[in-house]
Amino acid sequence: MLAYFLRRLLLIIPTLFGIMVINFLVIQAAPGGPVEQMIAKIRGNNVDATSRISGSGMESTQALEQMGEAHFSDSKYRGAQGLDPEFIAKLEKMFGFDKPPLERFLLMMKNYLTFNFGDSYFKDRSVMELIIEAMPVSISIGLWTTILVYLISIPLGIRKAVHDGTSFDIWTSAVVVVGYAIPGFLFAILLIVLFAGGSFWSIFPLRSLVSDNWYQLDLIDKVLNYLWHMVLPITAMVISGFASLTFLTKNSFLEEINKQYVVTARAKGLTERRVLFGHVFRNAMLIVIAGMPAALIGIFFSGSLLIEVIFSLNGLGLLGFESAISRDYPVVFGTLYIFTLLGLFLHIMGDLTYTFIDPRIDFERRMG
Repeated sequence: MLAYFLRRLLLIIPTLFGIMVINFLVIQAAPGGPVEQMIAKIRGNNVDATSRISGSGMESTQALEQMGEAHFSDSKYRGAQGLDPEFIAKLEKMFGFDKPPLERFLLMMKNYLTFNFGDSYFKDRSVMELIIEAMPVSISIGLWTTILVYLISIPLGIRKAVHDGTSFDIWTSAVVVVGYAIPGFLFAILLIVLFAGGSFWSIFPLRSLVSDNWYQLDLIDKVLNYLWHMVLPITAMVISGFASLTFLTKNSFLEEINKQYVVTARAKGLTERRVLFGHVFRNAMLIVIAGMPAALIGIFFSGSLLIEVIFSLNGLGLLGFESAISRDYPVVFGTLYIFTLLGLFLHIMGDLTYTFIDPRIDFERRMG
């Protein structure tokens, strides 16, 4: 078993490298890079857009004056006609595009080995600082949503399997399907209208992870304040997130309940509870556990994007989306690197959970 997980850990290296290579190539082919973004700002007479090229506003103004005096150039950048080629070269050097793609990629990966993601192109802050700032929001949303979804779905799915075809199974299925049919962001808007001062009650806060005076509160009030802010976004995420897992749990238990070993266990006089949790649970939960890493990754990184926007929560999903739109490549690749590492480790944790639930599983033998 130890050898298997060591191999899995070592496989993270080529897998991560391959993912970064593919995304780097895609980014190179994508139009509208950071140089084009800066040119667009310059075209909009945004003097601040050039403030990072030089050390003072005067030099930025001089650069803009040079633009008006420059001849038209055959630039590879869209919208760069009329700009001084030397000014374009300064832009390329500022963003690191004065080097060949291969050299840029190798330098990036060398820095990423020490989690040195550089600085954001447009936010004048380090990428690691931005990620650390956004991490609490994503961890809060992803972790609480996953815990609540599993705490609701597994008991509900088991009960539906035991009472298959009864009125309880029918009406709970209807409720689950309706909840699944409502998009999370629409339900979030409904919650705001009802409980966040939209039109009815003003019970819960509308934005941010904690209140402005959070640091002045004592420990218990800090926890309560944090949970108070989490109620609406987590509820919006959970409502539409537990349907598939509930039905998966139910179907897994139904399949196991009808097998011969369950009939034999009942014939030996074991109680229904002993049969269900002593024999069926271990086998039925394997397929449920298999989907846990994917579910957590989906909620953690992508599923919460609209929720973060609606409730003004600056998480990793929103950070990555805004960076992709603005072509802030250091932030894009930095968040991708973190996402991929966490995802690969979560898949390994899923295998560990397999062996915890059913010790009969031997990954070492299967690899052999």
